[in-house]
Amino acid sequence: MMNANEIRDKFLKFFESKGHLIVPSAPIVMKDDPTLMFMNSGMAQFKDYFLGYKTPPAPRIADTQKCLRVTGKHNDLEDVGHDTYHHTFFEMLGNWSFGDYFKKEAIEWAWELLTEVYHLPKERLYVTVFGGDPEEGLEADEEARALWKNIVPEDRILYGSKKDNFWEMGDTGPCGPCSEIHIDLRDEEEIAQLPGKALVNKDHPLVIEIWNLVFMEYERMSNGELRRLPAKHIDTGMGFERLCMVVQGKKSNYDTDLFQPVIQAVAKKSGFVYGSDAKIDVAMRVIADHVRAITFTIADGQLPGSTGAGYVIRRILRRAVRYGYTFLGFQEPFLFELVDVLASMFKDVFPEVMQQKEFVSNVIKEEERSFLRTLDTGLKRLEQYFEAHANEQVVDGKTAFELYDTFGFPIDLTALIARERNFRVDMEGFEKEMQKQKERSRNATALETGDWVVLHPGNEVDFVGYDTLSCETKLLKYRKIKEGKKTFYQLVFSRTPFYPEGGGQVGDRGVARIMGENIQIPIINTKKENDLIVHFTDDEQWLSLDDIAGKLFVLEVNKEKRLAAQRNHSATHLLHAALKKVLGEHVAQRGSLVSDEVLRFDFSHFSALTQEEIITIEKIVNEKIRENIPLDERRNVPIQEALAMGATALFGEKYGDYVRVITFDANYSRELCGGTHVQATGEIGYFVIVSESSVAAGVRRIEAYTGGQAVIYARQHIDAVQEAKRMLKAKELKKAVEQLFTEKQNLSKEIERLKAEKVSTIKKTLLDKKQEVDGVNYIVAKVELPDENALKQLAFELRNQVENLALVLGAIVGSKALLAIMLSDSLVKDKGWHAGNIVKEAAKEINGGGGGQPFFATAGGSKKEGLEQAIQKAKDLLK
Repeated sequence: MMNANEIRDKFLKFFESKGHLIVPSAPIVMKDDPTLMFMNSGMAQFKDYFLGYKTPPAPRIADTQKCLRVTGKHNDLEDVGHDTYHHTFFEMLGNWSFGDYFKKEAIEWAWELLTEVYHLPKERLYVTVFGGDPEEGLEADEEARALWKNIVPEDRILYGSKKDNFWEMGDTGPCGPCSEIHIDLRDEEEIAQLPGKALVNKDHPLVIEIWNLVFMEYERMSNGELRRLPAKHIDTGMGFERLCMVVQGKKSNYDTDLFQPVIQAVAKKSGFVYGSDAKIDVAMRVIADHVRAITFTIADGQLPGSTGAGYVIRRILRRAVRYGYTFLGFQEPFLFELVDVLASMFKDVFPEVMQQKEFVSNVIKEEERSFLRTLDTGLKRLEQYFEAHANEQVVDGKTAFELYDTFGFPIDLTALIARERNFRVDMEGFEKEMQKQKERSRNATALETGDWVVLHPGNEVDFVGYDTLSCETKLLKYRKIKEGKKTFYQLVFSRTPFYPEGGGQVGDRGVARIMGENIQIPIINTKKENDLIVHFTDDEQWLSLDDIAGKLFVLEVNKEKRLAAQRNHSATHLLHAALKKVLGEHVAQRGSLVSDEVLRFDFSHFSALTQEEIITIEKIVNEKIRENIPLDERRNVPIQEALAMGATALFGEKYGDYVRVITFDANYSRELCGGTHVQATGEIGYFVIVSESSVAAGVRRIEAYTGGQAVIYARQHIDAVQEAKRMLKAKELKKAVEQLFTEKQNLSKEIERLKAEKVSTIKKTLLDKKQEVDGVNYIVAKVELPDENALKQLAFELRNQVENLALVLGAIVGSKALLAIMLSDSLVKDKGWHAGNIVKEAAKEINGGGGGQPFFATAGGSKKEGLEQAIQKAKDLLK
């Protein structure tokens, strides 16, 4: 039986023998495509080739692509674990033709590979072709059908609907009819009773699609229209996990050697046996799938977070933790231990996991710890709800949703706990709250993109921004977009000096002047989308001009902001090298923000920096600035040559065959980088670190200023020191502050002594007022005390001196009325009194609330004039 690595290897070698270039997988997280958050298919990284924006490195390509399907049109999250073949993370094997071969070769090679290389039984295979769609004017794909008739019996060729046999990557983009290959994995007895053709595309778990051959001919526009692409392409995708299941003769993807090592590791740690219980099996499958997704995504540079792609990864991680917590009894972090298993399994095909094993493990471990604390808090919140709503025995929809949204409780977990307490969950109310959140999310992130208005053919944009900040150009195309309630226009010019946001550096801003017209278009941002440099403006006046296609534009970058941004960008390179020098070679960049105002640099390191380390790092960077090291910039360097030179590459970045290398002293800093930089380090002026903090487990963040901002920051601190010296009338500030601190400590001690004396005096007075009724010693009084701690101290001192004590004390502290109730243990035990319940009732008189334990409770309220009534009410409740 072939193992997974052999199956993958045979696929790649087969297509290599057919003249295909084998390329590496792109990172999972999409960088320059606003329509996709993650790579959700094999073709996503080649989108620019299909649209004609870029020229492919070869007309024929094959690879295995890491994919994630948890958002948008292709979202399999809720199916994962409950069936045998859906996943969040998966590998997509694919072969592509960019205007080269078409249907005949794609079909014949697919059949050859499946039947002659993998030796799948021909009699169990079915194929589907597009049956047409009259509404869109699309005819049935008779060409594909005729090609298949040369290979398989006609009764095994089925027409499919637009839903099944017209592939689209999203709401817009490349698309086309497709031909799918399905296999029937049922037992012979079942096949004899019902032929497989009746179950194709019917969601039967053992009659499944294994390969999709897409004949890419169209582009879906934002208005729904289909336009012919400039050339015909082939895009195929075969789910690797399903292929392994089929080739290895299994009935579930999770029974293959892609999942079993992880599942068995979970089984061993939990003590449960996989295959012994349906719910246990689902939990183990969810964990095995999800840990793959989060491990590969973190290794590709995306940390769990609270927004965007980071939030999606955090959600997947928490879903895995919840299953482990609920069904397998894991109350301590466990997912992080599985990273080692995955690193070993994929070391030869995706080495980035092995290279970053320790880092990925630590990130996952800290995320688990954090969420387990949140789960514990949520359980306490639920217990409080049960206690407060004992008579209703219904968990309302709003509370159930709060537990889901804030504490990460799946609704089935809330329902399970509720049933144990004889409660039910208001599911209708929960669904309403869920819908409200979806609407809020949609409204906040709604992006409506119009179609391009093309003024000149072509998509090649000449970026001249490394050498100049202005140039003459023409407008190639534009489109209107709506983001939430805001309207923008995206402009694409034939050449531009505007640097598009990337590598952490913000996009340039500036103006576009129209020659011969008194119009100046503000450019408020610049980004890269599908390899196009796109300029953003919220200005509309230029739209009213006649013959906009014939106009000549002059683009001018805001020089001040660009120079400030590139000072910060060059400083990040110097900082990165200094961090490695001071902290060690384990330091790796994990993210950055380079604007004209500040630089922010995230890096891998597992402890806070000491003040001495920060000073040393800052000192090294400033030494390099004073050395005025000239920039050594090399463009179009072959990637392997650049790496051989010792250039630093970032995990999660996709580099082309040729790269740009930025060097400040070959023995100090050399990195692959597309950003803009100073011509010599002396232009940075001055560098100062303003903060160092934690971003995530194993990731630290430094924020710093350079140039004018650094000088302003330093001047402010110098002025603050001078002002402090003036106020303290001191020549040596440190000595004066130390003296002031000593005086403060002495005064604090004196205040505490005076407080203690006052408490002691009041205590004596209260002991004299003690009244005994039926064996209970009552002390009820309003007292004058400096703070809440003094009130608590007095209560505990009286409790230690008086047996069978029932104490009610009230005090006004500042603008607040305070109430405290103290009971001896004997009264709590024998009479069933509860200080917490009593104080809650009494606190209503001061418009406040509170609570506590049966023997001691406190409350506070804003209605000071109600304190006397509150004391009396507590007294009445006790008697």
